[in-house]
Amino acid sequence: MKLFAGNTFRNGGFKNILRSFVEGPGNIRELLGIALPMVISQACETVMMFTDRLFLSRLGGVHMNAAMGGGLTCFLFMTFFIGTTGYANALVAQYYGAGQREKCPLVVTQGAILALLGALLLLGTLPLGRLFFVFSRVPEEQVALQVAYFNIVMMGAGIALLRNVLSCFFSGIGKTPIVMGASLFSMLVNVGANYVLVFGKLGFPALGVRGAAYGTLIGGVAGLLVILGAYLSRENRRTYGVLEALRFDRTIMKLLLRLGYPAGLELFLNLFAFTSMVMAFHSYGIAVGAAATIALNWDMVSFIPLVGMNIAITSLVGRYMGAGKPDAAHRVTMGGLRLAFCYSGVLLLIFASMPETLVQVFRPREASLAFESMLPTATFMVRLISFYVLADAVGTVFSGALRGAGDTFWAMILSVGTHWFLALSVIGAIRIFHVPPEASWSILVSMVFFIGGAFYLRYRGGAWRTLRVISCEGDA
Repeated sequence: MKLFAGNTFRNGGFKNILRSFVEGPGNIRELLGIALPMVISQACETVMMFTDRLFLSRLGGVHMNAAMGGGLTCFLFMTFFIGTTGYANALVAQYYGAGQREKCPLVVTQGAILALLGALLLLGTLPLGRLFFVFSRVPEEQVALQVAYFNIVMMGAGIALLRNVLSCFFSGIGKTPIVMGASLFSMLVNVGANYVLVFGKLGFPALGVRGAAYGTLIGGVAGLLVILGAYLSRENRRTYGVLEALRFDRTIMKLLLRLGYPAGLELFLNLFAFTSMVMAFHSYGIAVGAAATIALNWDMVSFIPLVGMNIAITSLVGRYMGAGKPDAAHRVTMGGLRLAFCYSGVLLLIFASMPETLVQVFRPREASLAFESMLPTATFMVRLISFYVLADAVGTVFSGALRGAGDTFWAMILSVGTHWFLALSVIGAIRIFHVPPEASWSILVSMVFFIGGAFYLRYRGGAWRTLRVISCEGDA
């Protein structure tokens, strides 16, 4: 203790440790400046999805399940384009870090072209939604509501894709408060529209599930208008030449496609696995499906804000890798891991200590025997979420670091492989071995640890340190 005190406190070592967190390239204060608005932004997205299902739970479990299944499937169909164009975040950050600011809006233009093409293609997939629900053995009384929600939200796919691309520009250059502001406004509009349209307030008819879908579209338009206005502002036009960048650029389009498609394919395959698992739980029946929906709603509360940390780490790691500073990129990653652990640790305590209280939030307005029958199962599921929130944090942080550095192909292989191993294990347990829902949920939770471990081992291998993204095409 004497030696420790002498070396640490007497010589200012403890102060030096604290100083290291807030000084130097890649410090936690710098990361927080980008991450906190993105975490708040993703929290707003969480609130929008959460309130969709919360409002619909007042109408009954089948309505809530339909919004869950329809929303997940809609997002599944968009994921390839969201992931591919989403790599604009890392690419903008790399050009920004390399001092090539005039190329940042060119990345956005190429992303917007892909987004509009993607939206047109997605309109042709509407008939596939119903086929997927029927094949997944969703209860018949849920299918019609689920198809209605899916079709309406899919009509606004272009809104979501364009908003994603524009958000990538601001996260890439580190101006994440703009993304946060757009998300806050979108959330307020969405929640208000949902309340009015779901329950039939202010003279509007009560539209139930359809009202929730229309509210999602209205909120998306509101967020897009805010972020588009910021992108076309006088300051952006002068600093980045965004109007001059409204043109096709073959080199950057090729780079965005080559590095973005693994992220898009990964996101699609991962969500396909996840959605298939959710549909498998719904095949148990309305009651178990409602229990899984409630548990996954709270899982979403724990996970989606971490996506904001993932985006911030991708952006800052990309910036330092573009500047040729892998040590600073590593420091960003370690700082992100500490912050993610703090957040997930709090959630672990909440999920473990008060699961039944969290489930009761979704109690219908009228007394329901169905709700009482699924209460023990839902409580069990929420309690088990506490076991893997820290593993989620590990996977989210290290996957963001690998993508920011350009290690997108191996990130895709690891993520897709572990997710499908998880999905097939759960689906096999339900469909082949007919295990009870508590057992299949336990398998799901236990498998999540493999995902975080796989990303950690890839990052620890260090291959990402030697990657160069913008120079490999002769752009640097």
